[in-house]
Amino acid sequence: MRILLVEDDPMIGAALQAALKDASYATDWVKAGHQALSVLGSHHYDLILLDLGLPGQDGLTVLTRLRAEQHPAGVLIITARDSLDERIRGLDAGADDYVQKPFQMAELLARMRAVLRRKGGHAASLLSNGVISLDLASKEACVAGQAPVQLSHREFSLLQALLLRPGAILSRHELEERIYAWGEEVESNAVEYLIHTLRRKLGNTQIKNVRGMGWMVSRGD
Repeated sequence: MRILLVEDDPMIGAALQAALKDASYATDWVKAGHQALSVLGSHHYDLILLDLGLPGQDGLTVLTRLRAEQHPAGVLIITARDSLDERIRGLDAGADDYVQKPFQMAELLARMRAVLRRKGGHAASLLSNGVISLDLASKEACVAGQAPVQLSHREFSLLQALLLRPGAILSRHELEERIYAWGEEVESNAVEYLIHTLRRKLGNTQIKNVRGMGWMVSRGD
């Protein structure tokens, strides 16, 4: 799952980026509104963590631009501004949720999962194609009738990307974009290796290779 963090405070940004990486999110971090708009025009992101008090173009301006352009990513505002009017303005401008600084990381992660579920049309903290189920909180996966297994951070991210679009073929590039942040080294066979380890845990038939195109999980119907 690919996250864009838009936060100008260096200490908060570094701490959030590290915590999000530990939580299995590939996270890119920018410190200004114009940088956010630039990268959003060229990269895929599932969720944007957006501070309001940014230099230059503030967060509300960035959010208004994104929604005017019908950008599909979820937006979770993170800010120290505590007035009711500020919260209402952010939500009315198109934010999916709002968390006030300082916050506990566990709450932020729960709110992120909730936004991602709503964007994906899922009511529970569980992704499933009817055969494979993935718990977004515990990062455990299971195949119907079998015991759950624990996944590594990148196994979780890859399987999540596939289960968000069952029946769709995702290329190597699309999968790499969802599991690696800027600056992380991507080995040439990284996706193939993760597919291999997931098949060992879930069974050889659960993730299908479409030769020359990529990988998919079935719709389960």
